[in-house]
Amino acid sequence: MAAMNSLVLLSLLPVVLLIASGFAAGRAGWIRPVAIRDLSNLVFLLLTPALLFRTMSRVHVEQLDFTPVAAYFLAVVILFGGTLLVQGFNRRAAVLALAGTFSNTVMIGIALIGLMYGPAGLVTLLTLVSVHSLVLLTSATVVLELAVVHEQRQGAAGSLAGVARHPLATVLLALRNALLHPVPLPIMAGLLFAQTGWAIPAVIDKPLELLASAFGPLALVLVGVTLANTPVGKHWRTALALAGVKNLLHPLLVFGLCRLLGVGGLPMTVMVVAASLPIGANVFLFSQRYQVAEELITASVAVSTALALVSLTLVLLLLGPTA
Repeated sequence: MAAMNSLVLLSLLPVVLLIASGFAAGRAGWIRPVAIRDLSNLVFLLLTPALLFRTMSRVHVEQLDFTPVAAYFLAVVILFGGTLLVQGFNRRAAVLALAGTFSNTVMIGIALIGLMYGPAGLVTLLTLVSVHSLVLLTSATVVLELAVVHEQRQGAAGSLAGVARHPLATVLLALRNALLHPVPLPIMAGLLFAQTGWAIPAVIDKPLELLASAFGPLALVLVGVTLANTPVGKHWRTALALAGVKNLLHPLLVFGLCRLLGVGGLPMTVMVVAASLPIGANVFLFSQRYQVAEELITASVAVSTALALVSLTLVLLLLGPTA
């Protein structure tokens, strides 16, 4: 037991220290708020595709198991639908539902799973990542567009009069944006390349390896810098409740559904850890676009990320390094 706890803490400690170093750099003004977008673009548009393509270029489709992913998304459906039932069918409820179910699987998840469970765990996570944004962001877009129409009919949509689109146009636009994205695109490209049986030439593979190795540290430092520049203010109580749903209730549901569907071992562990990750930044972009709960979502992302240092430690200790 002591050895297991030691392994968990040794794996999580670099994540904590890198986020803390980014937070300190942000507070000290070494990385200014105006530079955050550029750093984010560097991580998402250059380092992320290199890591995802290189990892999946060695994986054959028959090695992928989507049963754990099914358990994960069943939990998402329960939480998302439950939030709409409790909060009502409107833009605010839809954004809160997305916040309670959309994990930061890339910037924190990939680095953490890679450290904890190595290539096998990373392949399991990337199987989820390959459809995570596609399913959740597309579904959320459709729900939000329908909520806008519903509010307009009730005379409550206000300044969003020009946002609503035809439902078919909404679905097609959401699918296009989800597919032409720096996360699912390199995963699909890597899988297609793997099926050819070819190997990446060394002259290309080495730069990809160097870019991929830079992803984890820079992404985690960026999380810390972002936290240092994110106000929480008067919304901290509601933000804490929303973070509790995301960081604690979501993984608990995933764990129960994995057991129900007969998923165990490393796949279950990776899915539960993925569910316990903090709220992803894409939720804030949705709140901005639909002009709803922007301050609350900003505060929730910050609180959820800070809470994750505790909730992830708890989950990892309970599940163990190879549960």
